[in-house]
Amino acid sequence: MNHRKYNSYLKAYEDVEFLKSDDARSVRLQLEFLKPEVILEQEHIGDSIVCFGSARIREKQESLKRIKEIEAQLKASPKDKKIAAALKEAKGLDTLSNYYDEARKFGGMVIKNGKKRFAVVTGGGPGIMEAANRGAFEAGGKSIGFNITLPHEQKPNNYITKGLAFLFHYFAIRKMHLVMRSKALVIFPGGYGTLDETFEILTLVQTGKKARIPIILIGKKFWKSIFDVNRMIDYGVISNNDQFHLVDTAQEAWQIIAKYYKIK
Repeated sequence: MNHRKYNSYLKAYEDVEFLKSDDARSVRLQLEFLKPEVILEQEHIGDSIVCFGSARIREKQESLKRIKEIEAQLKASPKDKKIAAALKEAKGLDTLSNYYDEARKFGGMVIKNGKKRFAVVTGGGPGIMEAANRGAFEAGGKSIGFNITLPHEQKPNNYITKGLAFLFHYFAIRKMHLVMRSKALVIFPGGYGTLDETFEILTLVQTGKKARIPIILIGKKFWKSIFDVNRMIDYGVISNNDQFHLVDTAQEAWQIIAKYYKIK
């Protein structure tokens, strides 16, 4: 407790200062879990397929435009190390731009081929998240975004179904909502956030905290360069690598899900 003085004659649920305090953190955690739960139930959201991936990956045209802009900046300031680093990053991300298209295709496949059985859920931001939401939105299905407050503001993308964009403060509660209704997880190339979510879910399945579901990593070259599962098996730190599938396309990912749930 931080022993701050509050207005004793103000009802607790009307006391914003108290509700935002460290003393009321446990209450905020409960509320952050409860509010989305109530709304999702009201909207009859049941089974979902969750897509993870980098917020930085752009559509090819946008990616090339960004590279040209930075190249122009570097031409004007050829010794600027920050601009040179930005160009290197942009070119690296450009090699992954095809996954924006794959995520968009996959979001559409979930709705069309799944006959709207599943909602498509993402972290609600730009990049791969936008692409998957976009595919689902364009196909006329439920497109859900679980956004979170970050130091650099992340706005919800424009392809989330009205009333189904949520904002979280706590990563833990956000992850719970991402996983609870998930019937499959499809993971595109990404950074720390994507890796964090991927390994946590693999751990939940391994330890029986989450029922076994299809977990699919899209992008063989990327994922094999990031971590070597077979080496982990050789060292004995894991027993097998049958917890996830490694594929290259949206079509392959959908086929795994369709086979698992016997969707014709």
